Amino acid sequence: MNEVRKKAKEARQLSHRLPVLSKENRKQALLQIADMLDDQITYILEENQKDVALAKENNVESSLIDRLTLNEERLSAITDAVRAIADLPDDLGKTIWEDTRPNRLHIKQVQVPIGVIGVIYEARPNVTVDISALAVKTGNAVILRGSSSTIYSNKAITAIMQKALSQADYPAKSIQLIENTDRSLTKEMFTARGLIDVIIPRGGKSLIDTVVKESEVPVIETGAGNCHIYIDRSADSKLARKIAVDAKVQRPSVCNSCETLVIDKTWAAEHLTDLVNDLHSYNVKLYGDKKSVMLDSRIHPASESDWEKEYLSLEAAVKITENPEEAVEHIQHYSTKHSESVISEDASVVELFFNEVDASTLYHNASTRFTDGFEFGFGAEVGISTQKLHARGAMGLSALMTTKYLVSGQGQTKGQLPLSAENQE
Repeated sequence: MNEVRKKAKEARQLSHRLPVLSKENRKQALLQIADMLDDQITYILEENQKDVALAKENNVESSLIDRLTLNEERLSAITDAVRAIADLPDDLGKTIWEDTRPNRLHIKQVQVPIGVIGVIYEARPNVTVDISALAVKTGNAVILRGSSSTIYSNKAITAIMQKALSQADYPAKSIQLIENTDRSLTKEMFTARGLIDVIIPRGGKSLIDTVVKESEVPVIETGAGNCHIYIDRSADSKLARKIAVDAKVQRPSVCNSCETLVIDKTWAAEHLTDLVNDLHSYNVKLYGDKKSVMLDSRIHPASESDWEKEYLSLEAAVKITENPEEAVEHIQHYSTKHSESVISEDASVVELFFNEVDASTLYHNASTRFTDGFEFGFGAEVGISTQKLHARGAMGLSALMTTKYLVSGQGQTKGQLPLSAENQE
């Protein structure tokens, strides 16, 4: 039996026990995880540096190296998120609807864990902790399949979390990592229907597309982030420039950073040069349509691929539009339905944008960088779902739960039975 099947079977067996553990047990398990990760920070950083060194040797893109790199500040943010999850309301078993029918049947709908969550992700050691913590809080078991580029970090973190769970009298194997880095084992997860209830991919477009197309297990799609900011003609110049710079520069390697600036022609004629100055001061390379290149020669001509590209680096595209309708049309065509923002002081433009742009998260006069479970008050996130069924947008605790109906009666039966064979004679 391969590693995936073995660990998935163990997780399936545990999944029936986890929901009956107490809320206090789950909370103490999470606090123990946070404390032990803090205590082992030196060891975690040493193991993480092995991953970083190998990535550099293999000429991995700088954006991926940034994602896999841990430091004291990032680890502190990770453990803060675990403690925040521990303090969130525990809604496992919560009644979300109930009714007593005319026949006196009492029906209630309660929240329950999904069961066994499979997570396939790239160079993001923070995901190892975030999803594990959310799984513990919701009574789920989790099978983690991280990238080979973070294997040292993931093994260290998972071992620490499992030890913490044991010390908190919580089943250690509710969190399991697939340690064999052979890529064929990833596809083994795709066929583990009946053992794994859902797979959540987190990473680039290629990874997500592969999981969606090939998995026999249901998938929650977390799409790539080709995020846009539309600057309307009514936008305040300083506000728009501040938001655009933040959304592109603050952390360009993440999926909620801005990749394309869509700008009204009137605003561009007056303020584009200032915006380019701001972005150039952070070494952002810009690719634009003919109108933008004519307005500022520092903008390089764009190709069709630039409108589709998730740069994840200090690069961005610039599109000049005639009116809000054209801006919405452009965004709708190229959006990955992640996060889109409009900068405007015109309520009718904001209404048009909110009504007609189809994305998981829409912003008005704010950076797209806030599409994040922690920022939304979820403690951490499973991912950003760009699909519409089961979950959409930043996924927190509720995305890892489903419901079941509990029906209580006093001997009620559906109705008159047909004549038995004996009575028909």
